[in-house]
Amino acid sequence: MRINAVMRQGAVMAKLLKDFPAPKLLVDLGGGDGRFILGVAKRLAKRWQGVTVVVADRQPIVSAETRAGFAQLGWRCESLTGDIFVTLPSIKPDIITANLFLHHLEGPALAQLFALAAERAQGFAACEPRRSAFALLGARLVGALGANDVTRHDAVASVAAGFRGAELSALWPKQDGWKLYEHGAFPFTHAFCVHAI
Repeated sequence: MRINAVMRQGAVMAKLLKDFPAPKLLVDLGGGDGRFILGVAKRLAKRWQGVTVVVADRQPIVSAETRAGFAQLGWRCESLTGDIFVTLPSIKPDIITANLFLHHLEGPALAQLFALAAERAQGFAACEPRRSAFALLGARLVGALGANDVTRHDAVASVAAGFRGAELSALWPKQDGWKLYEHGAFPFTHAFCVHAI
């Protein structure tokens, strides 16, 4: 969570989502313990009410405390456990989010995920590592935040696997009806957002 804070991922994600109409159902891909999307929810709760968040991950690790945090906002939190290519077709979210998840997928799998998302949702927003010299420098300094050996290695590997330019937009299905935004977000984030129009 400290690295997310330094990267300002929660603020970037909330900014990407602020112009969307309030969803009934939001799915967070690779959402882990749900704390990241809870932080985003706290930023959006005044404008978005009664949202159901589904934290999709391979492990059901959302705590009772995190679920209670959503409940305090008037939101509901559920878990969706398993491989995303198996589980995502079972639901139809209004918005799909992903934080530090897409860079774990190779190009063909990412294109497959985007095709599935385009069929099922009205919007998609992602915060990923930006592939740049500045981000690489930041990744090499995560030890100063108290990161262990594994996290220090993963930070550098994540920047190398990250995105720049319009790489994600190029993988989104080529069809009318979508408005795409893709850009760097200071200091280390690559932001991607798609709206149905």
